[in-house]
Formats: sequence, structure tokens, C-alpha cells
Amino acid sequence: MNRLVYLVIRGLVRIVQALPLVWVARLGRSGGAAAWWLDARHRRVARRNLRLVFGQEKSDAEIRALARENFRRIGENFACAVKTAAMTLDQIRPHVEFALPPLLRGAPGQRPTRIVAAIGHFGNFELYARFGQFVPGYKSGTTYRGLRPPGLDRVLQGLRERSGCQFFERRFDAAALKAFMNGDGVILGLLADQHAGDRGLQLPFLGYDCSTSAAPALFALRYDCVLMTGICYRVGLARWRIEGGAEIPTRLNGQARSTRDIMLDVNRAFEAAVRRDPANWFWVHNRWKHSKGACPTPTLAAPQAHLLNTSAVPGAGEVTSQSLRNGRT
Repeated sequence: MNRLVYLVIRGLVRIVQALPLVWVARLGRSGGAAAWWLDARHRRVARRNLRLVFGQEKSDAEIRALARENFRRIGENFACAVKTAAMTLDQIRPHVEFALPPLLRGAPGQRPTRIVAAIGHFGNFELYARFGQFVPGYKSGTTYRGLRPPGLDRVLQGLRERSGCQFFERRFDAAALKAFMNGDGVILGLLADQHAGDRGLQLPFLGYDCSTSAAPALFALRYDCVLMTGICYRVGLARWRIEGGAEIPTRLNGQARSTRDIMLDVNRAFEAAVRRDPANWFWVHNRWKHSKGACPTPTLAAPQAHLLNTSAVPGAGEVTSQSLRNGRT
């Protein structure tokens, strides 16, 4: 059975990879639109999350339109991730731009030797793995958890091979990951925008407390790394801009900051990215997960409207209610 799953998925992947990227993006958006109607569970999660964050400033119709666009974006990003995984660096350059912070613009000898990048499910997040190809002098790596069935995991790892990024299975590759982090010219990307379970830090995010992974802070402190964020923005059909954020301090006056304070800064950077382009984030995930029947705990009495404005930023791919209704995103 596992072999059959592998062959079917691999066949679909080859079909997608044979098509032009723009076609794939359009097919992905159509698939996302279909998922909006078929996947009632995730539709409810997305609308609930959006209502939680934007309910005081957006109408139900605007929230519904934003949720539908989010489904289309997710379909586009997943389909394009399959296609871009097979593209060479020269083929992908016209579609992807890396906007580097000042600390990464210097000559190789002047850059930080070890970096931890806190990343999230923004845009085509599989493109984070291409960082090392766009910035010579760095080896990129990240952690992952193997998927089930194993056939699906084999396909996914096969797609990632061309990126040049090293992938470490977080349950089994601890020794290899440690060796990687003790090297020079390395950047480790860690997803840190989803529910982290009972062991996570309880920190505010978009106005409500939620479980937050401390991994980026822990790795940055343990291996004396520079810590920054990385956000993938959709700037057009099958076009993305990946922006590196400013350095997040891990030490103050020579002393290590608390992981809580460090990750609070990371959450604030993610908040700014969500507000900049709300449809670009993964709203179908239950970020504010609580026991059954419990409501998320607000950090403030109510989300402040002036903090939730999605102001226009050049290249941000801002979504407005009018553009959602007209399908121009």
C-alpha cells in the first residue's frame, strides 16, 4: 500500500512539475477555492481565527472574503512549492527575491558565522530552503518531523533535495544537527508560528495568549548565533519576496536574555507580517488551541484597532476587501 501511495503521489508531482509555474499557480488557486467549499473543518478554523483577530474592525463579509482568499493562497503556495522544488536557480530567480538585512550584506568574512532564522508559514515557505543558493557563503539547514505514510515523506524529501538545504529529522538527527551548528557559515531556519503544545511558552500573539516554541531562542543562545526572522511575502501570481528581519538581541549587557523576552520579539515580528498581508499567513491552523470549550485568553481587554491596520507597504501584496471581492489578488 505504501508503495502504491508513493507511486501515485510521485506521478502527480511529475505532472505538476512539467507545467509552467504560472499555470501551476492558477491551478493551485483553483484547488484552494475548491477546498474552501469541501473542507468545512478548516474553513471554520480559518474564519474563527480571523474573527478572533479582526472581528472588531472587519465585517463578517470581509472576514469571509479574506478567509476564501487565504484558501486560494494556500492552494497556490502548495502547488507552486512542488514546481519550484524542481526548478534550477536560474529558472527561479525571476520569481523570487531575497531582501537581506544589513548584517547579511557585507563580504563573507564580515557576516555572522552562525545564524538562526525564526520562520513561519507565510507564502511559499518551502522557498526558505533556497537561502543558501541566493547568499553564497552560507549552508542552510532546518528541522522537520517525518510524515505518514512513509511514501508521502519520501516524496517530500525528494522534492527538497535540489534546494541545497540540509534537513534534520528532529527525533533522530540530534548528533548531525549539533555538528552542523558547530560549523561556520551556517543558517538554521526554525518554524516558530504554530501551537507548541504543553511545553511551549505562553506568550501573546495578535492580542491573545498562545503556546509558542522557544526553539529559535534556545538554539541562538546555545550556539552563540545571531537571531533574525524570515518572512516570505507573495507579491504577485507565482512571485515572492523573502525578507530577512533585523537582528533580535539574545543578550543584554553581556547577559543572556530570557527565552520568553526573545520569543516575544519574534512574535511581534510575526504579528507585523500578518498585519501587512493578512491573507498570506496559515489561518487554517488552530494557533490559539485551548481545552475543549475554553476561549483564548486575551492579552489586552480587546485587540487595539490601530495595531491591526494593514497599511500599504511597497511590495507587500496588501489585500483589501475590494480586491478580494474583485479577485485581483
